[in-house]
Amino acid sequence: MRRIVAVLAGLVVLAVVNWSIYEREQLLADGRVVVLPLAPVDPRSLMQGDYMALLFAVADDAARREPGEPLQDGRIVVALDARGVGTYVRHDDGSPLAENEAVLRYRVRNGQVKFATNAYFFQEGEAERYALARFGELRVAPDGDAILTGLRGEDLARLGVAPPSG
Repeated sequence: MRRIVAVLAGLVVLAVVNWSIYEREQLLADGRVVVLPLAPVDPRSLMQGDYMALLFAVADDAARREPGEPLQDGRIVVALDARGVGTYVRHDDGSPLAENEAVLRYRVRNGQVKFATNAYFFQEGEAERYALARFGELRVAPDGDAILTGLRGEDLARLGVAPPSG
């Protein structure tokens, strides 16, 4: 009986993991591209290899709240310009979005607002290339879930490897 329970539990875990992978693949393929200005925080970590810690400019806007209100996970609405660069509009209140707007989910960790991720890892020796990063490229789902897909320079050119097709 224990073996059956263990096998069933294993199958459930595999199904959940595979469903999560499928959802992320769909987001990469079909998600809306949103480019956010960023402020690099720390380009290197000796413990983890080469990476750039990221802080998106809209994080301060997302952290705005009424005095005494706790900082908690939420969603914001950003307006996208003709280049796809997003700027803060408001906290999401469920009202319909304009054609040029997207919703972004954020999480609060250690008192800081995080969008998608707070770090971008790259190959050793590539720090100079990524030091030019001024924007983070995200793929965003309609519910605001996002994946960081790359970094872009001042001219919005993608840094590093070529973007995935699609």
